[in-house]
Amino acid sequence: MNEAPIGVYDSGLGGLTVWREIRRLLPAESLLYLGDGKNCPYGSRPREEIRRLADEAVGRLVQEGCKLVVVACNTATAAAIDFLREKYAGVPIVGMEPAVKPACLATRSRVVGVLATERSLDGDLFRHTAAKYGEGIEVLTVPGRGFVELVEGDRESTPEAEACVRAAVEPMLARGADQIVLGCTHYPFLLPVLQRVVAGLGVTIVDPSPAVARRVGQLLDRDALRASPAHCPSYGFLTFADEAYRRRLEKKALESL
Repeated sequence: MNEAPIGVYDSGLGGLTVWREIRRLLPAESLLYLGDGKNCPYGSRPREEIRRLADEAVGRLVQEGCKLVVVACNTATAAAIDFLREKYAGVPIVGMEPAVKPACLATRSRVVGVLATERSLDGDLFRHTAAKYGEGIEVLTVPGRGFVELVEGDRESTPEAEACVRAAVEPMLARGADQIVLGCTHYPFLLPVLQRVVAGLGVTIVDPSPAVARRVGQLLDRDALRASPAHCPSYGFLTFADEAYRRRLEKKALESL
C-alpha cells in the first residue's frame, strides 16, 4: 500500500474535471492538484514555452512526493508528455489522450467534431490518432476560442458562454457531426451549455476524463501503488498564481464532493 498523493496538473481550473473523476473512481486516494493559473491559458503559447511550464509543474509535484502524476492538460500533453516521461522516469505519468478513437468508433453519420486548443490540434498525438481511427470519417476540428477564458472567469453560465459555444458547435452540427469530442479539460465545465445546444439532435458529447481516471487506476494496480481502502484521503491545492487563485481552485474542487 502507498498512501502518497496522486498529483494532478493543469494550466488552471480545467484539470479539476479530471480531478473529480479520479476522486470518484479512487475515493481512498489523496490528491494534490497544481493549477498553474499564472500562465493560463496555454493554448496558443509556443511549444517550447509550454514544455518549460509543464516541467516546472510536474517537477513541483514530484518534489512534493506524488507517487503518480496526471498531466490533466491536453495542450501540455501534446507539447511535453514524452519529455516529461523521460525526465521523470521513476514516476508514472498519465497524459490526456485525444478521445477521437471512441468517437470514430461510435459515429453513425461518419462525421466527428473535435473542440480543442490550437496547440492540441497541432500536436502529433492528435494527428496520429485521427489518422489511425478516422479513415472514411470526416473529422472536423474547431478551436474552442474563448472557452478557457470563460471557465477561468467563472462565466460558464452566461449568455456570452452560450453564444461562444454556439459559434463553435453549430457549424459542426450543420455538417452532420453526431459525436463532439472535448479536447481540453476546461471544456466539460461548459457541458450544460453544450447539452442545450445539441439537445434533441442525437449528438453524443465525449469527455475523456473518466477514461483517464480508469488509466490511473490501472497504473496504481500495475505498480502496487494503491492506498489502503481504509485510508482517509487528503486534498491539497497548489498554484503559481496568488493565494486568491489557490482558494478558487480549492472551492471549485470541493463544490463537486
